[in-house]
Amino acid sequence: MTPSFRAIASAAILAAGLAAAGPASAAGVIVGLVTKTNTNPFFVKMREGAQAKAKELGLDLRSFAGKYDGDTQSQIEAIETLIAAGAKGIILTASDTKAIVPTVLKARKAGVLVIELDTPLDPVDAADATFATNNFEAGKLIGEWASKTLGANAAKARIAMLDLVASPVSVDIQRDQGFLKGFGIDIKDPNKIGDETDKRIVGHDVTAGAEEGGLKAMENLLQRDPSINLVYTINEPAAAGAYRALKAVGKTKGVTIVSIDGGCPGVKNVKAGIIGATSMQFPLLMAAKGVEAVAEYAKTGKKPAPTPGLNFFDTGVQLITDHPVPGVPSIGTAEGLKKCWG
Repeated sequence: MTPSFRAIASAAILAAGLAAAGPASAAGVIVGLVTKTNTNPFFVKMREGAQAKAKELGLDLRSFAGKYDGDTQSQIEAIETLIAAGAKGIILTASDTKAIVPTVLKARKAGVLVIELDTPLDPVDAADATFATNNFEAGKLIGEWASKTLGANAAKARIAMLDLVASPVSVDIQRDQGFLKGFGIDIKDPNKIGDETDKRIVGHDVTAGAEEGGLKAMENLLQRDPSINLVYTINEPAAAGAYRALKAVGKTKGVTIVSIDGGCPGVKNVKAGIIGATSMQFPLLMAAKGVEAVAEYAKTGKKPAPTPGLNFFDTGVQLITDHPVPGVPSIGTAEGLKKCWG
């Protein structure tokens, strides 16, 4: 081990927290998992899925993560460590989908299969494959559910849109636009947020995907229009914040909140009536499928193909609600709590 490599390996292990799952297989196939953090329940569930599948297939899983969401440097160091270790494949959830691309291309040039999970790289074909939730479909499901739940009152809806960030990323755009499409609103340019002209939309605000952000965004939009009766949220923490804002002004009755993610706290909030419906995604399955793809690549050289009609492999989405509506497939919270994460 050269001093430079030792430094890289040491930094990656200390910063990201290396966690190996089981001994190397007889074939010595190494697969790397590089997530944004080791603390977010979504990525914890990914690691569980990868560990279980690697153990089943006899692969040597080496797991890394950043110290915080946005820690691209630790992810770069982890990928370089895995290249040097002779990894056959790397499964990645990039903190910065653009900044990581040169390192991903370096890995691929070295013969490493790179699979992005959850959010496509920019450009999407920088990775060999992407395994992810169809976020547009996730939004569409809650939009359809909301429209049918409101029934005739959907024509008089007053909608608050609680998005992610001011400069929206792909997951933000897809969920937002999917919801509008499902509700029956003309989305204009599907790659933009906020260009729709439907007068039922009170406005958009951003939450950073956090409960406090959801609280503030909801407060802002209620000041604009206190008659809001439908709230779309980018994720379940934002939904919890929106509910707090509504509760503070005595407006929880007659307001429907919909969301996306499928974390256990979010499903519990559906059960409690705080969220009307949420779309569940499956991080454990994403990671398990990624490990399977690396095993296949190591054995045959075959790379995974995207779902027909998409530029990624769709790992599925499931609507969770205790108030099902005709024509929108869903499961209740009792079953949802058996499948949730976090």
